[in-house]
Amino acid sequence: MMRSQNPEPSASSLNQGGSVVLATSPTMTGDAARRRGVLTMDGGIPASAKFQHAIEFGSGDALRNVIPLPPAEAALDDSGYSLHGTGPTAITCALGSPDAVLGEVTRLSPTVVWVAPREPQVDTSEARTFPVYLSFNGVTIGPLNAAFIRTDADMPHAPVGLQLVGVSVEQGREILGFLADALRRGIAEPAASALPVQDIIVDPERIRSIFSAICASGNKGVLRRQGRVVRMVLERFHASTGQLEWRTEESTPDWGDPAYDIDVIGYNSAYRMRAETGRGEGDRLFTTLPAQLFRIRHRWHRRVPAPEGIRARFHHPLWREQGLLRREVLDLSFSGLCVRCLPQDLMFPGLLPPLIELELGDGLMVSVRGEIRYVSGVRADGTVLCGLSVLPYSSDEARWVRFVSQTMSPATRTSEGLVDQLWDLFNRSGFFSLGGSSPEEFEELKLNFASLAKRAAEVPQLFCQAVWPSERGIEATLSFTKPYRHAWLGHQVAKRPGKPPPGVQEAGQIMRDIYLRTFEHPQSDPDFHWVIAYVEALNPWIAKAHVRYAERQMESGAGLAFTRKIQKMKAFSHELSGRDHREFEVGPATAGELSLLAATIARKFPTCYVESLDLTRDRLDMTPVTQKWKSFGMERERSILVARRHGIPYAAAVMELGQLGANLFRLLDNTRMFSLVEDGTRAYSALMDAARNWYLARRRPSFLYLREDEGGSYVQECGLHDGPDPYMWIISSKLVPDFLEHISELTIGRRGAHSR
Repeated sequence: MMRSQNPEPSASSLNQGGSVVLATSPTMTGDAARRRGVLTMDGGIPASAKFQHAIEFGSGDALRNVIPLPPAEAALDDSGYSLHGTGPTAITCALGSPDAVLGEVTRLSPTVVWVAPREPQVDTSEARTFPVYLSFNGVTIGPLNAAFIRTDADMPHAPVGLQLVGVSVEQGREILGFLADALRRGIAEPAASALPVQDIIVDPERIRSIFSAICASGNKGVLRRQGRVVRMVLERFHASTGQLEWRTEESTPDWGDPAYDIDVIGYNSAYRMRAETGRGEGDRLFTTLPAQLFRIRHRWHRRVPAPEGIRARFHHPLWREQGLLRREVLDLSFSGLCVRCLPQDLMFPGLLPPLIELELGDGLMVSVRGEIRYVSGVRADGTVLCGLSVLPYSSDEARWVRFVSQTMSPATRTSEGLVDQLWDLFNRSGFFSLGGSSPEEFEELKLNFASLAKRAAEVPQLFCQAVWPSERGIEATLSFTKPYRHAWLGHQVAKRPGKPPPGVQEAGQIMRDIYLRTFEHPQSDPDFHWVIAYVEALNPWIAKAHVRYAERQMESGAGLAFTRKIQKMKAFSHELSGRDHREFEVGPATAGELSLLAATIARKFPTCYVESLDLTRDRLDMTPVTQKWKSFGMERERSILVARRHGIPYAAAVMELGQLGANLFRLLDNTRMFSLVEDGTRAYSALMDAARNWYLARRRPSFLYLREDEGGSYVQECGLHDGPDPYMWIISSKLVPDFLEHISELTIGRRGAHSR
């Protein structure tokens, strides 16, 4: 066997801009990847919930016994690094003997080789393994055992894929040594991932708000000028002059002459500005507020430092002889980890550890499976940083979500055990008086609410009931629940009036923490597509934070947000309208009527309304949602009635039921009515009386009618009672990072200590 002369990665090995990111496979579809148990990704988060149950083992011992895994299960087909060397700078691949060169290698890892063949056609019909040799810079590795991966043999010069089989630790080290050398020579690069979302911000008030928030949060910035880098923070924003004052800890910074390119981190966005003018004074740099700001979205999930002592332990999927690796976790999010490893651990992008046990302290353990997404260069301390995308095993999902939520928002907690304090907060904040209600009306629900609060903490798949506690009680609360297949409902927001408690320096901190905790919670759900809420715009904070934001998004025309004023009207189940409904026959909707209803709703309402409320034809009955709630011992139901006249469907009522205590205003016990013909509202009173009987049969004394039209005479005919007129508010999950950036700007920007 001929071996590499430089098997050990050098100090700069795998170092290419600090990260290596796996690209989309050119040979494997998402379905094929899922069948093989691969973590398929979409924008940095798991693309399908199917994967959560694709590879489940009865025990950790059963899973460990399959290690080492076959290459087809240990790494992706497109693992490793992209190569673009040519001629003498290329890594070449030979079949059978070192002289039988097939062509130049275009992608390489210890499990897979992709080759651009020199000949137009390559016979890939060989089913058995055969010897393969890799050569680079006068050094040859081999023989390695390989088998063909299916390729398009009919296309001239089609790329040829080779699956490496039985690669030893030493051979893996040699291959990674080749890649380290190729990276140093500039002929290898991190495989390209999807470009981040970019936009240009030109609104002066928005730019001022962003820099006010960055200034108050103390986030890091980097100045780049003619190859030099100066790390700094935004010390002050002088609002009166529009001047930005930056500070560096470097003893003798070389600011040089402008122009400057400055990158700075916000809540979860990287911003770039161009400063055409500026001046340096010692450790300070003064620039003017830019006229435009470039934003680059860099994370779907916010990452935070891991608590001290968190360790990840796992076996290498290919080489069990490496032993049990126990490595420090540096930071985490709902879908990712950063782990400090050693170069000799032989980590590479695309590697799929099937079992990673996270030691969380106090004997708590969570099992996840992952995919290596990047490997840093060797650092000064001799370690490398490995970034992984991870998913918890279904048995540990609730424990993982609770742990990450608490780590990301340590000032908040879930509300179990604090029901009396929470009830007191609702009284103090005026929550029980919303819409003309009185505190006495809610007493009958207190027991149901307390019971659900205790259970909600154990079912993060459906609930997030967060509070911000202090020594004087609960300062604020906000809840999320999942009433639909792809949507989470934000509700029950309340804040203690008056000054914040001692120790809280900025007025917006409490609301910011609560919003981050609850709006980030659904991001752990791979089925999360929408957030819905019913918000009272009379509250200035709600109007600015929610309504104005959605209106601005609607103006873009992207279809990612929707808001409009509706009316929540109350109907008592025992209070029939007393009208004669003999001209209409009311009964369950037929299959044809369901199709008509879905088409009517789709024609009258925007897509985000239809999708978020499960009003598409395939989801009208909400069976998967009902089953999921029932699996946790909770009620969730939908029924659809149609009023017909002479066999012609006139109108439909969509009735929903939710677990008692899930919302204190019984928001999940709601009915919507849709006209199916021009004068379909004639049938509304018949439908409303039928709905009353439906709720009575389920022991609900009242329910809400959500009026989403202009109203009319039918309101009085139905015997409905006036109620508040909130805004219905819907945003796409794609906007949640931007919305939280917006919340951060509103809350952090309210502190004036760093602005002058």
